[in-house]
Amino acid sequence: MSFEKNLLQLQRYIEKEKFRGFDPYDALNSPWLRFLSGEQKYIRIAWTQFMKHCPINLRPLLGIKKDYNPKGLGLFLAGYAKLYQLSSHPHYLSKMKELQELLQKCISPGYSGSCWGYNFDWQSRAFYLPRGTPTIVNSSFIGHALLDAYDASKDISFLEQVLSIPDFLLKDLHQSHTKEGVCFSYTPLDQTTIHNANLLGASLLIRLQKYSPLSSHSQKWRECALQALSYTMHYQKENGSWSYAQTKFQQWIDSFHTGFNLQSMLYFFDEEEGLKYQENFYRGVKFYQENFFLPDGQAKYYHNRLYPLDIHAPAQAIVFFSRLDRLNREYRAFTTTILEKMIADFQDKKGYFYFQKQALWSHKIPYIRWAQSWAFHALTEYLLVQRRETC
Repeated sequence: MSFEKNLLQLQRYIEKEKFRGFDPYDALNSPWLRFLSGEQKYIRIAWTQFMKHCPINLRPLLGIKKDYNPKGLGLFLAGYAKLYQLSSHPHYLSKMKELQELLQKCISPGYSGSCWGYNFDWQSRAFYLPRGTPTIVNSSFIGHALLDAYDASKDISFLEQVLSIPDFLLKDLHQSHTKEGVCFSYTPLDQTTIHNANLLGASLLIRLQKYSPLSSHSQKWRECALQALSYTMHYQKENGSWSYAQTKFQQWIDSFHTGFNLQSMLYFFDEEEGLKYQENFYRGVKFYQENFFLPDGQAKYYHNRLYPLDIHAPAQAIVFFSRLDRLNREYRAFTTTILEKMIADFQDKKGYFYFQKQALWSHKIPYIRWAQSWAFHALTEYLLVQRRETC
């Protein structure tokens, strides 16, 4: 089964929407909810969580408009780059250039290098981020997407857009220095130690070496990347897992952030760096595979309970195991099973993908970043591996 029909249905949907949409966390884009929240942290959290979990889309009534999400744009760019790599069809290149222009307009101003945040105010237990505050996660995903676009098209403008991101990572983010290594903060406004964010930033730094091998900065990028890898490897648990972060209230273990950690390590191995952690890597893969998936391909959000079922979990798994397939083909059937289950559970007849499923009800609002961009990223990654196999 090629899943090309499912991809085409999704592609038509996102192009019809012109890459804009709602987000699970965009509650504070409502002028009414911002007014009612004032400066109160827990009221902001309450409204955000209410809107995230409400299966009825109240956003139009509350003045929330469909918008571009920078991270979603980056994932769409990565998907079109893969499609262009497979066929060189001018439509895919046209969409890549369109997304590149949109990303350029979304750059957060006032920082040392190119960087991106979210298109909404975001309040969590750890910190409050005003709209546009750049994050290491967004900037890293977008950086990788731009490199994918350059690899596919050889258009130098994609590469030029990436080369200043390390300035943001190294000059604007806080760095927690310990004897175990270095951990980058999530944003310039906090000093949290979040493992997937740390490794995502490090993975971009290590990947960039081959694009500017003669740069005076490349050695520094390498050193910082390896220190960040060392930090997070130190906190890997004996069973192969990682907590989300080191703070006491962020000790959960979830599926897609585990996948981010493992995928980031693959970028190191691609550059023949960090090879001493290969045993750690496969211990992590074993934990990931054995604890987050049921025999029928159902992907769990958390390792210790079934619900909620969330599109993000199978999508990231498909991306990761498809990439791992290049090294070890034993995961091919496993990946296909996850994809079949994701489509059966989450894809609507109109082409878009749902957000979440609970035991008694489904949350079917078609969020543009959380669901559509991740499903597009997953389907194109899977297709890229399958097509390479038959070429």
